[in-house]
Amino acid sequence: MNLKIKPVEKQDVPHVYTMILELAELEHLEHELELTEQMLHSALICEPPMAEGLIARQDGHPIAYAIYFHNFSTFQARRCMYLEDIYVRPDYRGKGIGKALLKRLAEIAIERDCGRFEWAVLEWNEPAIRFYESIGAEIQQDYRLCRMTEDVIIKLAKGN
Repeated sequence: MNLKIKPVEKQDVPHVYTMILELAELEHLEHELELTEQMLHSALICEPPMAEGLIARQDGHPIAYAIYFHNFSTFQARRCMYLEDIYVRPDYRGKGIGKALLKRLAEIAIERDCGRFEWAVLEWNEPAIRFYESIGAEIQQDYRLCRMTEDVIIKLAKGN
């Protein structure tokens, strides 16, 4: 297997965009997708980038990606890494691609002195949960993800 993992560059954006569409379908979240290829380009290929990405290619073919960004831990007073997405195309699952992406992300977290590396997983995605636990990730039971959509943010900001 000729696997190469590198940062997402301008020419990779269409491939990552297509894989994001595949991920949305897999997670049954197409109805939430607002992303366009241009929006993704604007987010990843700018200075400073809003988020960063890695793309995995096997024999030159795009087969997986990861999108991540930094947040901050007040308890540690350190920057942390947050993995927004990781996706491996179905034909390439179970071959170490996801682990290779997570390994590269862990290397980046070390290089950048991150105190934590975190992400969310859908509670129904048992194969992903088992995989994450197998590499040492702890599935947090004490926390619940809180989310406000744009319309709710506006309503709160306006005091309604």
